[in-house]
Amino acid sequence: MASINLIDAFQDFKDAEKLDRPTMMKVVEDVFKTLLRKKYGSDENFDVIVNAEKGDLEIIRRRMIVEDGDVMDPLEEVAYSEAIKIEPDFEVGEELYEEVDMLDFGRRAILAAKQTLASRIGDLKKSALVKKYEDRIGEIISAEIYQVWKKEVLLLDDEGNELILPKSEQIPTDFFKKGENARAVIVRVDVKNNNPVIILSRTSPTFLSKLLEIEVPEIFDGLISIKKIVREPGERAKVAVESYDDRIDPVGACVGMKGSRIHGIVRELKNENIDVINYTNNIQLLIQRSLTPAKISYMRIDDAKKQVDVYLKADQVSLAIGRRGVNIKLACELTGYEIDAFREDEEQTNEFDIDLDEFIDEIEPWIIDEFKRVGCDTARSVLTLTPGELERRTDLEKETIAEVIKILKEEMEREEE
Repeated sequence: MASINLIDAFQDFKDAEKLDRPTMMKVVEDVFKTLLRKKYGSDENFDVIVNAEKGDLEIIRRRMIVEDGDVMDPLEEVAYSEAIKIEPDFEVGEELYEEVDMLDFGRRAILAAKQTLASRIGDLKKSALVKKYEDRIGEIISAEIYQVWKKEVLLLDDEGNELILPKSEQIPTDFFKKGENARAVIVRVDVKNNNPVIILSRTSPTFLSKLLEIEVPEIFDGLISIKKIVREPGERAKVAVESYDDRIDPVGACVGMKGSRIHGIVRELKNENIDVINYTNNIQLLIQRSLTPAKISYMRIDDAKKQVDVYLKADQVSLAIGRRGVNIKLACELTGYEIDAFREDEEQTNEFDIDLDEFIDEIEPWIIDEFKRVGCDTARSVLTLTPGELERRTDLEKETIAEVIKILKEEMEREEE
């Protein structure tokens, strides 16, 4: 009989991880039973036998031998006169096992069956890949950079599977070259056009968390817990840690002797500043620690509104706010409180002052919002800072700042007269 060579299809099965022999047999059986149903109307009396090692397949037809003229169902029964043509020793009541010649199906049907089988194998391989990477979400992977495009980077894992690192998941200062290895965390698995797409990230807080787990054995062993991580990728990150062993200093353990443990992570994150702070349930102390490296003089907390006003010495305000407001933004995310920073002497002075909102007719709202973002919500709080300091702390142009200062000075002088 003509055997269908399926070696290539079986090899695909072997190459697909987690596709065991029973799964393989089931798929092959399903495909060819469909072929049998199309030709005979039923697959009840057929056995599909697969030799996975040799890569061939046989179909055996089973029918009961009955007296001539007693055949009720040709699919289940065969006349005695027909049976003895195959084997003279057959008798009525015995079962006839007969190989089905593949050529009877026709070349087109056989080709369609092979294509269906290949398609089913491909689908199973995709499903196995999705399952494999869904189980690894949150893990760090090191993969080879295969192609660098404007909006994303294509990487290949050890098995040649494609991984995508989108531009939005890259640290702004990341620079990749083809052939190099890059580390990232697996964040999700998408399916586009029936193809799995494994998405990586270097900006996710999970990436920093896993890097710390690798560098700090106490975190891996569960002696130190990471309570929360907030990041401005490539700029700054804040990590709140807690120790379950009173003998272990969680901050010291994470930083290491002379920064030995944290330095490798900082390099991996393209010189991102990492503030490791000791977590506490005391919200006042947590806010104070979250504004590191600034030192707070005192604060006023409104727990109901989740707001806090912190007062600092003049030279500490810019530290608390940070470059482009990143430090205070991350402190807000870490603590869950809206934090506003003020100069300490603003609270103590009895000098006349005007709220910036009063200038809404002369200064555009978005400019007022920008000043408020860096802790300047009154005329005097703006005027106490130099133009250079205002330019450094805000995203405003020099000319805009000069115009605002002019408006504020003129109004303050009129009011004082």
